[in-house]
Amino acid sequence: MKRLSLTSQIMLGMVGGILIGLLFGPQIAGIKILGDIFLRLIQMTVVLLIFGAVIEAIAGLESQALGKLGLKTALWFLITTVIAAVIGLVMGRSGAGITLATVQHQAATVKTSPDLTTTILNFFPQNIFAALSAGNVIQVIVFAILFGIVLNRANQDHEFDNVLLLIRQINQLATKLVMFIMRLAPVGIGALMVGVVANSGAAALLPLLKFLIVYGFSTVLFLAVLFLLISWYAKVPLGGLLHGFSRIMLVALTTTSSAVSLPIEMQDAHERLGVSHRINQLVLPLGMALNSNGLAMCLALVCAMVTQLYNIQLSLGLMVQIVSLAVLACLGTVVVPGGGLVALAIIIPTLGLPTESIALLAGIDWFSGMFRTVANVVGDTTTTIAIASDEDELNRQPYLLASPRRWRKHSASSK
Repeated sequence: MKRLSLTSQIMLGMVGGILIGLLFGPQIAGIKILGDIFLRLIQMTVVLLIFGAVIEAIAGLESQALGKLGLKTALWFLITTVIAAVIGLVMGRSGAGITLATVQHQAATVKTSPDLTTTILNFFPQNIFAALSAGNVIQVIVFAILFGIVLNRANQDHEFDNVLLLIRQINQLATKLVMFIMRLAPVGIGALMVGVVANSGAAALLPLLKFLIVYGFSTVLFLAVLFLLISWYAKVPLGGLLHGFSRIMLVALTTTSSAVSLPIEMQDAHERLGVSHRINQLVLPLGMALNSNGLAMCLALVCAMVTQLYNIQLSLGLMVQIVSLAVLACLGTVVVPGGGLVALAIIIPTLGLPTESIALLAGIDWFSGMFRTVANVVGDTTTTIAIASDEDELNRQPYLLASPRRWRKHSASSK
């Protein structure tokens, strides 16, 4: 008999938790402690995991990838990820009016949001050991980025291979630990759902449907922005661009896996979108490892909707924190199994938001993963097109062949 996937087990755990919570009500709410233990086990690992993953990703790059081309790639990744996070934040505000009255008292436990200047200053650690001890994810990521760059440059003659090997091995062990803890996810998520539904009743389920609708619309909006931007920036017809992306998006939507989509991405980026092999082979693998527009959008959307759910005031400082964390958290969790859940377990407690909200979204991770993967692969591939255009390594002929006749005539007359 074929074993159920972890995603299927989590969905079953969520459904079971909902049914148990509805049937037994507040008298069974104490089972939530199992879910709290599960979240703590994840949280104890994620800082070490992110610390190692970011250093390894940057330090392990070829020196040329950290040069002009690498910086340009990183800048495009940052731009698209920030756009995705901002769209998620703005769309998440549409959750106004949905509240969970029985848990609104928890809003009082949310950390007071500092002003914008203090928020930016707090990105930079005074003491990395204090940041690690306190679980300050933003400060840990900033240090890891700087440490990774220095290690990459210092290791040009392979003098520090042992340091890189040690970091890689620690990161492998941390990943294995997360994978081990994730086996408990069906029970943990089920227990959290018992607690949420037992206290709030069926009203707790309404945000799930609304989240999927809003996330789907947000993804469509993000794709529209990217396609229009790249069509203008790379001077390629929109019709040909959409045709070239059709198979990539279909594979991403049906597989919900950036890794599985990568071979199709690389093939179509070259054959149907005109990107040179050199740009193709550098940017797309980097994008899969370091860039996650869909996850950043999802995280920002979740945080914004959670503030609405629990009637929490969304100040400017908190909005900056949400976007920053959504962007930075992707660096260490993109390639981790259950990365979306792990990233939620990082951001929600860091912002001081109620951890019960994690359970509300974890059970529908597969459905949100469809939108997430499409946004990821389109973000990576549009970045590849933009960089190829900058480097004069973009063949525009495939766009013209796939475009309506009027596009081809317009292109010919403009030459």
